Amino acid sequence: MSVVEVKTGVPYKIIIEHGVLDRAGELIRPLTKAIRAVIVSDANVAPLYGDRVRNSLEESGFEVSEFVFEAGEASKKLSVVEKMYHFFFEHDITRTDIVVALGGGVTGDMAGFAAATYLRGIDFVQIPTSLLAQVDSSVGGKTAVDMPFGKNLVGAFRQPRIVLIDPDTLNTLPEKFFRDGLGEVVKYGCIRSLALFERLEKENAADITDDIIYECVSIKRDVVEKDEFDTGERAILNFGHTLGHAIEKLGNYSGYTHGEAVAAGSAMITRISEKNGLTEKGTAERLEAVLLKYGLPVNSRFSDDEIAAATKGDKKSSGKSINFVLLKSIGECFLKKLTAEEFKELLDK
Repeated sequence: MSVVEVKTGVPYKIIIEHGVLDRAGELIRPLTKAIRAVIVSDANVAPLYGDRVRNSLEESGFEVSEFVFEAGEASKKLSVVEKMYHFFFEHDITRTDIVVALGGGVTGDMAGFAAATYLRGIDFVQIPTSLLAQVDSSVGGKTAVDMPFGKNLVGAFRQPRIVLIDPDTLNTLPEKFFRDGLGEVVKYGCIRSLALFERLEKENAADITDDIIYECVSIKRDVVEKDEFDTGERAILNFGHTLGHAIEKLGNYSGYTHGEAVAAGSAMITRISEKNGLTEKGTAERLEAVLLKYGLPVNSRFSDDEIAAATKGDKKSSGKSINFVLLKSIGECFLKKLTAEEFKELLDK
């Protein structure tokens, strides 16, 4: 077992342990006086792990109900969250009860947003079952849903009471979604850990998943503790995301997974920044080699003009500028504000 402590306004622990699903109840019970617990999961994950988590919660004295929605990014919208609110109401969920997010990034984001907003805020727990959620989205307290005009544009900050990561759940993860998570893993190597990036180059990621999870959540913990509400340094976690979110939006959130879009976005922005003398020569080639090694895209099917237009309204906008995360070299990044016109100029050079 590994434990990472997050010292935010509401501190919590991230527990990484094989088989921790079966200890969910005993680990959650000391943190809450809740009588009722709602497991929020999708139609793919619930049949695999719902009973184990339910049994564990019931053994610890919780009255358990389950809300299951259709799997996929297309469900990450307000209409599904509204159904979640209605379910909470029907099952007498009060401000002192608790929501348990069991699943990937979509589940964690939606369940967390519902918990942050229902009755002006109830506690929730993250039990991430995908690599992407385990290394990234389950940690840090960002919750959100997508809108037709942009990704994650409606949301709230709400830190979980605890994050329980069971690497065994990756054994049932389809290969496509393991690759999806690696899009975020490569990001962490690029922005903060040359050592992690080199391990991804030299070793097989599937053989070192425990180390990968621990390293990524530790990096994110360090960043989030310094900037819990995303007003400064935390922006570096968005490397590849400005263009990645544009790619997802252009594909109507079904053409590319989040990790695939981030991978393509990170390769594209690094080629642009290297071409303009902002990034050490050879960085883009090295990044692309790792992404291709793990079957991730380094381009999208959309034109530069389409992607540039789709960045309008990005969450990282400030006034007329967007904060882009660029690499100095592998393991070291910086923020650069660009207007739409300046970004277009970089594209055209």
